Amino acid sequence: MARRRQEPTILFPWERRGGFLALNWARTKPARASLVMVALLLFFGIRERHRTGIRATRATLLVMREGIDAFRADHENHCPESLSKLREDGYLPTAPTDAWGRPLQLICPGRRNPESYDLLSYGASGDMRGLDRVE
Repeated sequence: MARRRQEPTILFPWERRGGFLALNWARTKPARASLVMVALLLFFGIRERHRTGIRATRATLLVMREGIDAFRADHENHCPESLSKLREDGYLPTAPTDAWGRPLQLICPGRRNPESYDLLSYGASGDMRGLDRVE
């Protein structure tokens, strides 16, 4: 039986197999691109969810302000005891909560204008000193 002689092959550096742990960058490009796309979608999704919450809370604050102004017009410019009382008396169509399910805060007299009131939400964090308050 004649033994076959193995011919030497010439390989380019990118054609060599580097062993078990070597990465073939050409084959991982689609996986890396997919991971980057998923990361971007998550980032933009979280950011958009936060911005949607802020917009919804601002819309709720506008509705609540109309109800508070109607109450003050009917009660000689006095502030209500609480926002839940406004709901019970029929001045508000919905429960006074922000987009994150936390109750809105009514401060009367207001800090900025002592003749008026402040209506605010503590934002997504729920921290009264947080930077994401919605007023």
